[in-house]
Amino acid sequence: MIGPIVLGVALLYFLISFAIVRVAIGYARKNGKSTKHWGWGAALVMYMIPFWDWIPTVVTHQFYCAKDSGFWVYKTLDQWKAENPGVMETLVANKGYPSSHEGDTANYTTTNFLNSRFNLVVKQRGPLFLHRWLREDSLIDAKTNETLARYVDFSTSHVRGQAGWSGWKFWLHSRDCIGGLDKAIESGNFMNQFRGAEK
Repeated sequence: MIGPIVLGVALLYFLISFAIVRVAIGYARKNGKSTKHWGWGAALVMYMIPFWDWIPTVVTHQFYCAKDSGFWVYKTLDQWKAENPGVMETLVANKGYPSSHEGDTANYTTTNFLNSRFNLVVKQRGPLFLHRWLREDSLIDAKTNETLARYVDFSTSHVRGQAGWSGWKFWLHSRDCIGGLDKAIESGNFMNQFRGAEK
């Protein structure tokens, strides 16, 4: 149902824009001004009304993806086992995924208690400048507070809606950084090694 409405609004906006460009060209002709400048100027203004933040959003998203996103392993399971001999074999995965939650649905920190030794801390922040959302997952040794692995990704959408005008600007929607889904899977597989025995 929403698709035809969006298509209708887009078509109406295009027709209004076309009419405004024609009026601008007509005005320029009557007053001896450059029809090219007035026509393109009116077209640019009509383009910028819905799309002014498209290029800045894409550029900002790609900048932060290149600068800050990724998956980092600071200590492997084998390295941790070597430093803590015999401990991993005693760890049992918590049933029902117990967790604690601070914040609201937009900005929050959720600590998932994997077992008696490891926590998976999930943080979300946003919206940041130009519709950006930050997601950060960290695997923490609860005893030493050491971070063993970290995954960071950015999106221009939120679980409750997409970027810009509460979701109407679908062209701004980007769920993750390029390669972010692969890194999320890699991160999840790595962190699951620390869950402990299922009993």
